[in-house]
Amino acid sequence: MPFTVTGAFDDGATYSVQVTGRADRPAIGSYRAVALVELHLGETIALSPTGPVRTVVGNNKESVLAVLRKYTNILEESGAAPRRADLPRS
Repeated sequence: MPFTVTGAFDDGATYSVQVTGRADRPAIGSYRAVALVELHLGETIALSPTGPVRTVVGNNKESVLAVLRKYTNILEESGAAPRRADLPRS
């Protein structure tokens, strides 16, 4: 089941995407956010500040969400978004 992520880039531009879990189209919505996810496909990324590390693939919703969390400021996650533990920022 897809879930929606709303966030903002460092320049203040906002986006909204549906994370689909489909290998052929991991996210639908904002062209810029979709391009960001596609840019990082095949790279490794930590799913949370303490790990584990996974390869970013379209059919892994957690890895797609990790890309959005790392490179943008997430404002809201709605639907069945995977959860993670937040650590205090230093």
